[in-house]
Amino acid sequence: MIAILVVCGLVALQRLIELRYAARNTRALLARGAVETGVAHYPFFILLHGSWLLCTATVALATHARANWWLIGLFGILQAARIWVMATLGPYWTTRLISLPDAPLVRSGPFRFVRHPNYSIVTIEIATLPLAFGEYPVAIAFTVLNLALLAVRIREEERALANRPSG
Repeated sequence: MIAILVVCGLVALQRLIELRYAARNTRALLARGAVETGVAHYPFFILLHGSWLLCTATVALATHARANWWLIGLFGILQAARIWVMATLGPYWTTRLISLPDAPLVRSGPFRFVRHPNYSIVTIEIATLPLAFGEYPVAIAFTVLNLALLAVRIREEERALANRPSG
């Protein structure tokens, strides 16, 4: 039970810190003339991610789940990958679709290997954390919902990035 509370609490804290960082970057980018797109679907991401974490913790506590430390270790590695994405994007990293028209596309770091590395990482995270507590239905349901939202998000993002210069 303590493992569940600690792990989920740390994930919640991390996400709240990321939201503050993203909000600061968003304000700075908008002040520089950036444009936000995909506004309509953004609240669904907040709802999905909050519900995912709450559901994972609630089901794990209700079922007295035991932690699979290998999967929690994988989740930890995924956090390092998230930080790599955030560090690579630096002041351009946000949780919203904010595009600065004259800024070149980032092609370094994980972007050398994957077009949308953060979305890949988050998709694996959404499956991994519930699986670390044996919650197969939670992992499947939230992964499917996340993929549906990402289909909309990536389409919007590709449109927003279409006219940006190559980096």
